[in-house]
Amino acid sequence: MTRSRTSRSRKKRHPGRLRWLFGWALKLSLVGLVVLAGFAVYLDAVVQEKFSGKRWTVPAKVYARPLELFVGQKLARDDFLRELDALGYRRESNVAGPGVAAVAGNTVELHTRGFQFYEGPERAQRVRVRFSGNHVVGLDQAGGGSLAVARMEPLLIGGLYPAHNEDRILIKLDQVPPYLVETLVAVEDRDFFSHLGVSPKSIARAIWVNATAGQMRQGGSTLTQQLVKNFYLTSERTLSRKLTEAMMAVLLELHYEKEDILEAYLNEVFLGQDGQRAVHGFGLASQYFFNQPLAELQLDQVALLVGMVKGPTYYNPRRHPERTLARRNLILDLLAEQGVVSVEQATAAKQKPLGVSARGTLANSSYPAFLDLVKRQLRQDYQESDLTEEGLRIFTSFDPIIQLKAEAALADTFKRLDGRKGVDEVQAAMVVSNPETGEVQALVGSRQPRFAGFNRALDAQRPIGSLIKPAIYLAALERPSQYTLTSWLEDEPISIKGRDGQVWQPQNYDRKAHGTIYLYQGLASSYNLSTARLGLDLGVPTVLKTVERLGVEQSWPAYPSMLLGAGGMTPMQVTGMYQTLANGGFNTPLRGIRSVLTAEGEPLKRYPFQIQQRFDPGAIYLVQEAMQRVMREGTGRSVYGQLPARLNVAGKTGTSNDSRDSWFAGFSQDLLAVVWLGRDDNGPTPLTGASGALQVWASFMRQADPMSLEAPMPDNVTLAWVDAYTGEGSDAGCPNAVQMPYIRGSQPSPGVSCGGQEAGGVMDWVRGWLD
Repeated sequence: MTRSRTSRSRKKRHPGRLRWLFGWALKLSLVGLVVLAGFAVYLDAVVQEKFSGKRWTVPAKVYARPLELFVGQKLARDDFLRELDALGYRRESNVAGPGVAAVAGNTVELHTRGFQFYEGPERAQRVRVRFSGNHVVGLDQAGGGSLAVARMEPLLIGGLYPAHNEDRILIKLDQVPPYLVETLVAVEDRDFFSHLGVSPKSIARAIWVNATAGQMRQGGSTLTQQLVKNFYLTSERTLSRKLTEAMMAVLLELHYEKEDILEAYLNEVFLGQDGQRAVHGFGLASQYFFNQPLAELQLDQVALLVGMVKGPTYYNPRRHPERTLARRNLILDLLAEQGVVSVEQATAAKQKPLGVSARGTLANSSYPAFLDLVKRQLRQDYQESDLTEEGLRIFTSFDPIIQLKAEAALADTFKRLDGRKGVDEVQAAMVVSNPETGEVQALVGSRQPRFAGFNRALDAQRPIGSLIKPAIYLAALERPSQYTLTSWLEDEPISIKGRDGQVWQPQNYDRKAHGTIYLYQGLASSYNLSTARLGLDLGVPTVLKTVERLGVEQSWPAYPSMLLGAGGMTPMQVTGMYQTLANGGFNTPLRGIRSVLTAEGEPLKRYPFQIQQRFDPGAIYLVQEAMQRVMREGTGRSVYGQLPARLNVAGKTGTSNDSRDSWFAGFSQDLLAVVWLGRDDNGPTPLTGASGALQVWASFMRQADPMSLEAPMPDNVTLAWVDAYTGEGSDAGCPNAVQMPYIRGSQPSPGVSCGGQEAGGVMDWVRGWLD
């Protein structure tokens, strides 16, 4: 009885409990909907804020100088082809479109790509270039008509990357090659143009494929979901993240057109890793893997890149060519099955090799020393965020052909020196500039030029040895009433006691004194005794002031040892000093940047070269004369074992104490190059300036084929006949008569009778000179 009453009692209370539970469920649902709605509103704001605003931080891109073609230009055909290869031009029998070149003997026909320069756009055009020897002898439009000049697009040599090291080349949808969109949709999201961000059909298909295969073979994410994951979210694999991804995908589709979403996907998708730099987007991937602009890709290349979307590391064509090839061919078959391409097109594309370049061409380690110079100069005008986020386009004076020859000269010289004790510990640096403009054309900061690290060209402060001597002789020749090239100097021992009681006693390299010599002999043979005497007569502060006027700002103490190069300079500073000597006394500060454009191609800043006359052209002309004699008769004469005798060059060797530093600085009409060899720990080397750095310089000049130095004679300089043995004025017909340049008014009186006594140590020198 009690049990049945209890049973009836429970039955009576049950409907009320259900209503209570239902009420709470309804309330919780309403709260959940409110929370969900709030979350959706939040997600909607996130989606719109980033997608409608600045979507990406884009690093600045750094470009080499554009190669300008014109009749008479000094350019070898092989060097031109090397540049075309670096730019990614395809060699084909017929020039069918931009980025294609055809070679027939000494004629190269190509279709340029066009480019947006600081001065304006350069249109794409077909050009025919004819070569003879090392010069351009013909430049025509393919189809008729000569061209005055044609400018190639510049080589992209690197970038300035943000902290997260993402890199991309932004593209517009109308810039993509044929079949890219169709292939991407066919492989990754067949229903892209019909779904609203999430595709139940794709999810169901993925479940079926994975279930029948017994493993994870296919994902159900749409392109929109993939974009949301990469653009807004992390790669976390949780249900909540997946639901958030789906909601954001729907919201994205509600606000933006399919074309906008697709364009964003093409720029965002991750397609590889280049060291610390992440390669995002098809635009950059095309350059990185094929060294070509995206618009020029063929069907097989498109299929390869789309195939990499599934797994950029797994399908890396450089590391896993076989599996990448299989993946590419699978996609080509899929395109044929879906009717995107014909079976014949797919079959032809499958016959092609992968065709990827040997390595990435955009890595910031390609030319690290020069990029370091560019960064330092840019930071004088721009903030770090401007350089790493705004997509600036930096145009420089960098010459990739000159750079490769500089690197080859170093490699060749070290190969020849291999086996000498201690050479394996020797490091190197090299700077090449244009003597007239001060533009840096090549920079090597290490014996391993492709590896970033300590930039010796910019940061290695090393004693310059005899490289300072031209400054001493220039200071003397600025006083024509006291000094000429044929003034007498005493190359005899000298001893000076300093304030600290220590005695400075310089010695010549050969440990000998050479008696009475001509002034120019002291520089040509790099005699320390006569040079030190001359410097002391002029005054050490006067010499240091001359160094400063040459363009080097150094706070050296006015010690006598500075006259023989005890002070330290970097190779870049030495280049600046010799730039003024090579440019007729006109100081042109070194620079590596020409101009800067915004990401949209709008002019931002130009960097014109500056020039200031610092010295009398006559005095510089005489120093150049003596420096040419360095190469013909003095410490640099071994260079003509590698260079043609007709080529006039000027230069100076430099060796610091115990051969710790091997230097050479020299120039032709169109090239100035400075080379340093030494050890980072400042230990002794087996190299002098002549046996080390000069050999690198000579190897470089042989490959670079420079213009002969032909400095015009200034108005205040005249030639006079002098007796080679006495330095006195002579008649032109005398047996020992030679012509020497003088500042007008300082030349010896003419008409001195032939013959005369030989002075001091001049005899042997002159005998060799006359020979």
